[in-house]
Amino acid sequence: MAPTLVALWVWGFVTGVAMVNYGLAPWQALLMSFLIYAGSVQLTVAPLMAINAPLWIIFVAAMVVNLRFIIFGASLYPYFRQLSVFRRILAGYFLTDVGFVLFMNRFRKLQPGRTGIYYGYFMGASVALWVVWQCSTVLGVYVGSYIPASWSLEYAGILTLLAIVIPMVRNNAMLVTVIVAGTVAWVGQQLPLRLGLFLAIIAGVIAGVMAEKYAENKKKFKWRGKGS
Repeated sequence: MAPTLVALWVWGFVTGVAMVNYGLAPWQALLMSFLIYAGSVQLTVAPLMAINAPLWIIFVAAMVVNLRFIIFGASLYPYFRQLSVFRRILAGYFLTDVGFVLFMNRFRKLQPGRTGIYYGYFMGASVALWVVWQCSTVLGVYVGSYIPASWSLEYAGILTLLAIVIPMVRNNAMLVTVIVAGTVAWVGQQLPLRLGLFLAIIAGVIAGVMAEKYAENKKKFKWRGKGS
């Protein structure tokens, strides 16, 4: 996880700097980081709060951006359904995009009797991600006011996310997912309330599932052809 943690540190630092630059007080930025713990939402609602947008718009924007966690949670449910509600809620708080991808890459197929292993791996990785994120965000909050805006740190955040995502693209289905999601996100970037992000997630998931099924059917067809 070391390369991922290094990249996440940069992303958390950039997020902390951005929240302060949007006009939030340090205590507000820190409270948001610890309670919400979602970089995309923090960067979505901070500018809305800065312009005193209506509270319902802030909540709707946050909900739209975080709708992807419904998909993530539903995907993880079979692995954790035997656990107590409290432990699942705790896992929900620590759930992140990076943690989800790391877990699903590690445990692609569900096997009975491994709930403890699943939960231990998930929480171990997630707590490490949480610690790095909070430490880097705190540093960004208190150092951000000393960094000139001309440095354009937002590009560092984009490059960091690319450094996290690209190594995870290991097959054609994942490549299709990234291409489709990226295209839809780019086309829909002008939509209100970050709806383009949500549509990109849905389109990416559908495209990835279809690509994976196509690959499986292709393998079955070749196997039958050899058998005949």
